[in-house]
Amino acid sequence: MSIREKYKKEVVSDLKKKLGFKNDLEAPKIEKVVVNVGIGKFIKDSGMVNDIMESLKTITGQKPLMTKSKKSIAGFKIREGLEVGMKVTLRGRRMWDFIEKLVGSAIPRVRDFQGIKESAVDSSGNLNLGIKEHLIFPEILPEQVKNIFSFEVNITTSAKSREAGTAFFRALGFPIEKK
Repeated sequence: MSIREKYKKEVVSDLKKKLGFKNDLEAPKIEKVVVNVGIGKFIKDSGMVNDIMESLKTITGQKPLMTKSKKSIAGFKIREGLEVGMKVTLRGRRMWDFIEKLVGSAIPRVRDFQGIKESAVDSSGNLNLGIKEHLIFPEILPEQVKNIFSFEVNITTSAKSREAGTAFFRALGFPIEKK
């Protein structure tokens, strides 16, 4: 059973009982997934930037959007308007496919993985994960990778609190460690 089917069949009813919701629509749902990559150290190497873009496109199934710096920072050699990152916003079917891939195959491939810390869920019930190596995704072939990069995954939900968000992600099958 996919995570989306599990959400529709089991998670909503479980959360209604556990958190005391009166209506199915009160239960948290995932609104979007944003994948961010900072390319600040590779700005001068256009080949590396293209490799990161292709890898991100392969992982998410969607073309990344280049993000620009808002301020000039001399210490980092960044000028205002310089392209310093990439992001992909996933919604709908691609979002559910990415979450399925993240929970089902990518996270279990992380070396010495102990679980996602409870502190990864913020006070609004959203999950923020840092991925150290993009090689954990099954579609990335390690033999073809020149440089390893890290990225951030933000899963935005309609949960109103940290407790509701944590219960929601546990019910979906995310490996959140218990205190």
